[in-house]
Amino acid sequence: MPGNLHVRNLDDDLIIRLKRRAARHGRSAEAEHREILRQALSTELEPTFGELAAQLRQLTRGRVHTPAEELMREGRDER
Repeated sequence: MPGNLHVRNLDDDLIIRLKRRAARHGRSAEAEHREILRQALSTELEPTFGELAAQLRQLTRGRVHTPAEELMREGRDER
């Protein structure tokens, strides 16, 4: 089932430009909006797990990390 997306607080000028662009392409403003999003997101590459992990390591570099087994033991002890 397709989802819905509601965009609020758009400038009037942007709405007018969207409607004009839609008219040039023979589409409704809603269909034009979908097409713009599809085109914009179709060229964007999703990061791999390795890239995301590298970013996380970079963000948390220098921090003290608690080993997972300690956290699991604490969780069991709290029960």
